[in-house]
Amino acid sequence: MNKDIAHLLVVDDDNRIRELVKEYLEKEEFLVSTAKNVNEAKKKMEIIKYDLLVLDIMMPGESGLSLTKEIKKNNSIPIILLTAKGQTEDRIEGLEVGADDYLGKPFEPRELALRIKNILNKVNTSILSEEILIGKTLLNLKKLTIEKNKQINKINPQERKILEQMLLTPGKIFSRDDIGKIINISKERTVDVMITRLRQKIELEPKNPKYLQTIRGSGYVLWIE
Repeated sequence: MNKDIAHLLVVDDDNRIRELVKEYLEKEEFLVSTAKNVNEAKKKMEIIKYDLLVLDIMMPGESGLSLTKEIKKNNSIPIILLTAKGQTEDRIEGLEVGADDYLGKPFEPRELALRIKNILNKVNTSILSEEILIGKTLLNLKKLTIEKNKQINKINPQERKILEQMLLTPGKIFSRDDIGKIINISKERTVDVMITRLRQKIELEPKNPKYLQTIRGSGYVLWIE
């Protein structure tokens, strides 16, 4: 199993919703477990460390709000709450006790997947240091700068997104399609141009790159020392 695949737990007493969400999220390349109530969710969480919970508020027995409050006392796992239309107070309470986001029912599975990806991206990028050394080049993700040979160049938000994802998995090959999805660009030529620009900012010898390399027929890879 790919260790980079996020493992999600979907908790909802509606079997139809559980299976629909599970099927869609698996197509989005997540690993998905399900539970029909809070008790079942707790038992699974004792065994498995999940990357994110999708949690319905209204369920028989203990509520999703109660579980959120309990979890957030000593656990930073991201939680998305599913709320019935009109449950404004529950949504507010959920955010107050630490939920990271909420989505009203009925909802589009695609929107749920996008919210999950946004949260996980924030969690992953927060792991990175503000300043990162790539060879003799100093990257500052907060200031959007790259310092090389005592010269400072700016990077744009799209370049930052690419670097963040590559820095989280150094040595992983990213296809042009992978990079295009990170920055919402479909043209391979545009991806190539962006990599060339990054290479000019990072590498001491851009035409003979040591860190941001091309893997012929596969894509690009970032190596850091």
